[in-house]
Amino acid sequence: MSTESFDVVIIGSGPGGYVAAIRAAQLGLTVACVEKRKTLGGTCLNIGCIPSKALLDTTHHVAYAREKFAKQGILVDNVRVDHEAMMKRKDAIVRQLTNGIAGLFKKNKITHLEGHGRFVSAAAGAIVVEIDGPAGKKQVTGRNAIIATGSDPVELPFLKFDGERVVDSTGALSFAAAPKHLAVIGGGVIGLELGSVWARLGSKVTVVEFADRLVPAMDAQIAKEFQKILGKQGLEFRLATKCNAAKVSSGGVTLELEDKTTSQKSALECDRVLVSVGRRPFTDGLSLEKAGVVKDEKGRVAIDTHYRTNVPGIWAIGDVVVGPMLAHKAEDEGIACAELIAGQAGHVNYDAIPSVVYTAPELASVGKTEEELKAAGVEYVVGTFPMMVNARAKAMEDTDGLVKVLADARTDRLLGCHILGPHAGDLIHEAAAVIEFGGSAEDMARMCHAHPTLSEVVREAALDAGKRKIHL
Repeated sequence: MSTESFDVVIIGSGPGGYVAAIRAAQLGLTVACVEKRKTLGGTCLNIGCIPSKALLDTTHHVAYAREKFAKQGILVDNVRVDHEAMMKRKDAIVRQLTNGIAGLFKKNKITHLEGHGRFVSAAAGAIVVEIDGPAGKKQVTGRNAIIATGSDPVELPFLKFDGERVVDSTGALSFAAAPKHLAVIGGGVIGLELGSVWARLGSKVTVVEFADRLVPAMDAQIAKEFQKILGKQGLEFRLATKCNAAKVSSGGVTLELEDKTTSQKSALECDRVLVSVGRRPFTDGLSLEKAGVVKDEKGRVAIDTHYRTNVPGIWAIGDVVVGPMLAHKAEDEGIACAELIAGQAGHVNYDAIPSVVYTAPELASVGKTEEELKAAGVEYVVGTFPMMVNARAKAMEDTDGLVKVLADARTDRLLGCHILGPHAGDLIHEAAAVIEFGGSAEDMARMCHAHPTLSEVVREAALDAGKRKIHL
């Protein structure tokens, strides 16, 4: 069978895959990208990052109008939500962005192959991939192949997704109406974001978390403050609690919970459950064994530090490999991987990858947490500063939160920054840039920050690391 040949065949068109495709094409390589969905963009654009942020933005405006407009002298009575219009807007944004990726593929002369891709063989310089698509099966050959198939939600054995009472993050994006009582299993990023959406729209939301605090990977001091703020917004928390069983009926769901500290059991009744306990690498149907590609002990595609699998010419990036499951991490890996294939020096600094929770206030982090530094035996100094003192935050009527800076006690090199407050997801990149270039807390403190801006809180926290904050 004769097949089309490419320099690079990419399986998956999420942030890692489509960015790798564009960068490879920019470098003069011929590229094909295989995508099982009708639209490009993967989980992030279609059913993840983008639609969830659209709902978060809409519902944030609703909550702000209800809670803070009157204090600013803006009188709006009976703020209501047109649920159908809200969902149409979300879908329109997704459509615009996925169409945008299709336009970028066309601009960069990237071949889009719709269908499920799987490996057939992997001879040196001739990796054969079969695509099972709407028009039937076809095969293509690549000198290189990149696995960028992303991840899927983890399902609990006693809480199978049914799309109605028990949903994953995709299902929680499209409720026909706000649930009366939404239980969220998992107090991580996705659970808190979607829990916030429906709480703002009138749902009672109870978050059940196995750990003794929310967002366990984040800095503990910031996470504690974060929980207080979300609690004031109406979210309820059952921490250090595990869900042992569930009974699903046409009328709702009853969860059997157990307090890890006391072993006391209780029942939680709700009408819908969002299971958000993590994601797993998606390698189903790839036929990795036919190519000889091995996985690690956690089911991820095993790679070296340059994204190479054990099979020459086959590479892997994004959620399917080791590291945080973040769209921007996948994008950076896609760029680096394409550059390495082209003979350049692609690189990702994993110490400078930000993470953001898009609640209100937002929670953003880059670098090390205080707990990580303690565990590693690193001597450090801490600088903090509250949002409530900041002039711009006061003018915005948005003063919840703080900034925390961690620096090496000997060299003052910036090791970590954690921001809880308005626009934290935008503010964090100042710290990310300083970490990327090996800068210090003093470097950040000495930069002139426009006044009045929220960024001044970042500067004051950096000043505090040197015990010289100005405005408190």
